[in-house]
Amino acid sequence: MTNASNPQSGSPDKEPASEAQAAQNALGNTERAEVATQPDRSASKPDQDPEPKPSLGRFFLDNLWAANTFTVTLLSLVLAIVVGAVLMIISDPAVLSTYSYITSRPSDAINSSWTLVSEAYANLFKGSVFDPEAFTGWLNGTNGWQPVLAPISETLTYAAPLVFTGLSVALAFRGGLFNIGAQGQATIGVIMAALAGFLLPLPPGLHLLVAVLAGALGGAIWGFIPGILKARTGAHEVINTIMLNYVATYFLTWLIVQNGVQDPTRTDAISKAVDTSAQLPRLLGDNLRVHAGILLAVLATWAVAWLLNRSTLGFELRAVGANPDAARTAGISVTRTYILIMVFAGILAGLGGSNMVLGSTASALTPLVVAQIGFDGILVALLGRVKPWGVLLAALLFGALQAGGNRMQSYSGISLELVTVLQALIVIFIAAPALVKAIFQLRAARAARLQTSLAKGW
Repeated sequence: MTNASNPQSGSPDKEPASEAQAAQNALGNTERAEVATQPDRSASKPDQDPEPKPSLGRFFLDNLWAANTFTVTLLSLVLAIVVGAVLMIISDPAVLSTYSYITSRPSDAINSSWTLVSEAYANLFKGSVFDPEAFTGWLNGTNGWQPVLAPISETLTYAAPLVFTGLSVALAFRGGLFNIGAQGQATIGVIMAALAGFLLPLPPGLHLLVAVLAGALGGAIWGFIPGILKARTGAHEVINTIMLNYVATYFLTWLIVQNGVQDPTRTDAISKAVDTSAQLPRLLGDNLRVHAGILLAVLATWAVAWLLNRSTLGFELRAVGANPDAARTAGISVTRTYILIMVFAGILAGLGGSNMVLGSTASALTPLVVAQIGFDGILVALLGRVKPWGVLLAALLFGALQAGGNRMQSYSGISLELVTVLQALIVIFIAAPALVKAIFQLRAARAARLQTSLAKGW
């Protein structure tokens, strides 16, 4: 009986045991899963060699030699300088003649090429940044401090209007518009500023303020026209702004020779001179041309950076530039934004034009008073990656090339047009980051984002 009952009573005893075993197995599986999900700390044990971390210097070099925006920009400058050197050599008959017998005496070709290129670029540096001879003369008492600061003064003078036109183009880019009309907007700005400068009898201070505001107003009006056409009718801003450039240029040519505007003592196309009360004050004395326009340029750069990155309008502007349809769906008025973009772009370009006549570059209207600052502003915006502070640095570089190019032409006999070629080469390499990456074998491809950002206005 007892044995007969044991099998029956034994199976209930085995069920709890099997349940306990199953629970233990499940707990073991859970613990093993937790152990598997925890990071492996065996590498930190002293008996195993951990993978060596890269040194700080190696980390810096790896990131430096990558296709980021800084590296691509720097290498683009290097490529432009190299190609410019080649152009100097092939354009100089004396140096080029030494290559006819390079196999017999290669030193002649090398030495003459090095002398030509090194002197040219040395004069470019001396005319734009620093002249050691002038500094030595100041220390010896043979000259004053003005020649020491003259290169910087010239660079800042040329750079000031380029900052404004570059910001004008960059701001429109960020909003998804291609403002080719900075030249025309600067032309209307210089007209309005000059008219206010010699037609309005106002006291000093107020006269300058009115003249500057008149230049900004002129640019705003000329920017409003393509803005409203783009917003209301969908007319492409590139076509409109190009046509308005011609209108502004011919209007300036016609206006200069009108009675009350033309200088009565002259028979050529030149207007009356702007009153001294309406001219921007010079920062380093009467002997140096740098004026307060460069301070306004820095202030404008800060204002545009704040507008884009900190204001509600800047957010709407960037949203419209990234995707107008999505911005419209989100409740942003694309029509209003397009108009404001072009108006602000016109204001900036108009301020750049007013710098040309209210500063020390010129004091009267001429057919070429604006030069090419509007078109150069496009190059400055591209080189500055359509970012405000980048535009400021790019304008300083272009101003240095212009200032140094004058000395390079005078002392080295190099054509001033070569400076324009250097500027074009820089922009070409900047706009083709894949080419720069391929030439220097850069390891990353981040520079390719530039094309997308320019196309979408980011």
